[in-house]
Amino acid sequence: MLSLEDKTWKELHGGYGIPYDASAALRSMQDGKDVWDELWNELHHQGDVGVASYAAVPELVRIAGDATTRDWNFYGLVATIEVERHRKGNPAIPAWLKADYDSALARASVLGLADIGSRADSETVRAILSVLALARGELKLGAMLSGLDASELDEWLEERLAWTELYEE
Repeated sequence: MLSLEDKTWKELHGGYGIPYDASAALRSMQDGKDVWDELWNELHHQGDVGVASYAAVPELVRIAGDATTRDWNFYGLVATIEVERHRKGNPAIPAWLKADYDSALARASVLGLADIGSRADSETVRAILSVLALARGELKLGAMLSGLDASELDEWLEERLAWTELYEE
C-alpha cells in the first residue's frame, strides 16, 4: 500500500484522466475533515476512474476501519470505483497495487457486515449491500445495487411485482 507520504501519488491519474494527488485529501480525512465532495469529484467522473482511484481504496478502507461510524459516502465510493474499474476504457489495476486493492475490498465487506445491522437509512444499506456483492465477485448485482436509487427501486417493484397492489409495507 502506498503511504500517504509517497511521492507516487502525484503521478497517479484520477477520474478526469489527469494527475490527481489524493493523498492530501486522504490525510485531511484522516484528520477528521469532510473531504467526500472532493474525493467523489476527483476519483470518479462520469464512469471514468484511474489508478489514483484504485490507490485511494486501501487508504479509504484503512481510515474507515479506524472510524467509529461509516456512512453512505464510504461504501458508495468504494462500490463506484469497483464497478467502474470494469468499464471498458478504464485502466486495469497495476500489479503493484492489486493485492492491496483486493484486500481492501474484502476488508470493506467485513466493515459492511459489522455496520449493516445498525444502519437505518436505505441509501447506506444499499451501498453496503453493493460492497458485499462486489467483494464476492457479483459485479452485476453490485452494480445494480450501487446505481439504484429509491425511486428506481419503487418503479422496478411496481413493474415486476405489482408492489402496491400485492404487498403491505
